[in-house]
Amino acid sequence: MNEVERKLTSLRAVMKAQSLSAVYLRGVDWFSWVTGGGSGVVIFTSETGIAEVLVTADKAFLLTNRIERARLCDEELSGDFEILEFPWQDEGAASRWVSQLGGETVACDRPNNGYVTLPHEILRLKWIFGPEEILRYREVGRRASAAMREALADAQPDWSEQELAGHGARALWARGLDPTLVIAAGSKRGTLYRHPVAKNAPLGEWAMLVFCARGHGLYANLTRFRFFRERHQKEVEKFRILKRIESAALAASIPGATLSDVYRTLEQAYITSGLAGEIDLHHQGGITGYLARERIASANTPDVLSENMALAFNPSVVGAKVEDTVLLTANGFENLTKDET
Repeated sequence: MNEVERKLTSLRAVMKAQSLSAVYLRGVDWFSWVTGGGSGVVIFTSETGIAEVLVTADKAFLLTNRIERARLCDEELSGDFEILEFPWQDEGAASRWVSQLGGETVACDRPNNGYVTLPHEILRLKWIFGPEEILRYREVGRRASAAMREALADAQPDWSEQELAGHGARALWARGLDPTLVIAAGSKRGTLYRHPVAKNAPLGEWAMLVFCARGHGLYANLTRFRFFRERHQKEVEKFRILKRIESAALAASIPGATLSDVYRTLEQAYITSGLAGEIDLHHQGGITGYLARERIASANTPDVLSENMALAFNPSVVGAKVEDTVLLTANGFENLTKDET
């Protein structure tokens, strides 16, 4: 049984247990998951793409317009999907197909038109990776890390933040990754804001670069800094503390633990480090995968961690942040975005 067949079988098992007649997957994240790494994206900012998938008890349908069918079949699909094509002018065609084929109780990742919300059991199917996905994720992480190294190695203190962001995006594109988020900040604006989206301001004494890089639908999230001078002792200490906080979160992230457990560990690590209250100034990351943030850790996120989930935590203080994407395995953690020297 190949990857797509296994996923469809798992979906149908939940459908049967939950008395669902069909599952309707509209988001680009779900398209990549169910097709085994295909892409339904044309516009990066769109949560839904140019194709959707309807899974019933005995068939899997791909719904798309006439513009996209040939390319999807040639380049993005693996597995046996029955193609339902419609004219691009017919905006209601997909909904009519779902009404005709989906039956009485259709669960959808974007529930409207009487659809019900996807059960949590289906969400977890997307969060826990099979062997093929892990291989793809490792490659995405390696490419994202290489793009980050290239962009920061080339950076100059007189570059603008926008120049660095463009250089980072180019490096990702050159490696076949979507630059879905590229934040570049210099030493002035990087001390003012936690999300300093790039402006026409000089980098100055140091630069921060943040990627949410997507390949095969999977996100590699990482943050790096480059100093154009010797780091001050206080700066060295900031990063040392943040690495300790990240290490505490990772140590708490064991199979069976909840995200809220990890959040409480993070909160205590900030307090122990003399940084009480800093956790309130920026989210700390959480589960990642086919979305940059599948679930963000908080005191009220009861999601249970399992082997073969991906996590990305990003503790931060003013002017410093650490972040990598890791895979939770039976033997601990594998850093998917580890810097190769």
